[in-house]
Amino acid sequence: MDEIVNKVAASGIITIDLEEHYPGGERAFIDLASQLWQGVALREKDFRNWIATHEWSQYSGKHVAVFCSVDAIIPAWAFMLVASALSDEATTVVFGNAQTLEEVLFRKVVEELDAESYRDKRCVIKGCSNRPVPQSAYVDVVVKLRPVARSIMFGEPCSTVPVFKRS
Repeated sequence: MDEIVNKVAASGIITIDLEEHYPGGERAFIDLASQLWQGVALREKDFRNWIATHEWSQYSGKHVAVFCSVDAIIPAWAFMLVASALSDEATTVVFGNAQTLEEVLFRKVVEELDAESYRDKRCVIKGCSNRPVPQSAYVDVVVKLRPVARSIMFGEPCSTVPVFKRS
């Protein structure tokens, strides 16, 4: 009998699975809609009172997104006050929704990748995952690796879509 050879393993292709780099930690969300006066505007005195009395320690070690789910008049300083209150507690604070939070967290993951370890390598960025990997993470990893990688593909090593190949 002929020996079965794993051609993918022998090809020297490096698989980058962004799901393996999924940023751990609990996510939390602060919707300023609940702080609006009559559902349309923020009143500074009431808001500052909420900032002073809110239990910020509940966000300790969490990744927090701050947003407003309704169309309302909210000055920039309101989000800044929340960020200031969270800065001693939360691991991450972003302005935006859950998607924005994931994009920011994954941007940090890609920034921390050692691009040099992929120099002159054939790379496959794995496409399927069980955890949510934002589209921006795929874009960011291509931008990071393109200057050093020999080639970049997307998908699974047995079935890829070429993205970049150095000539």
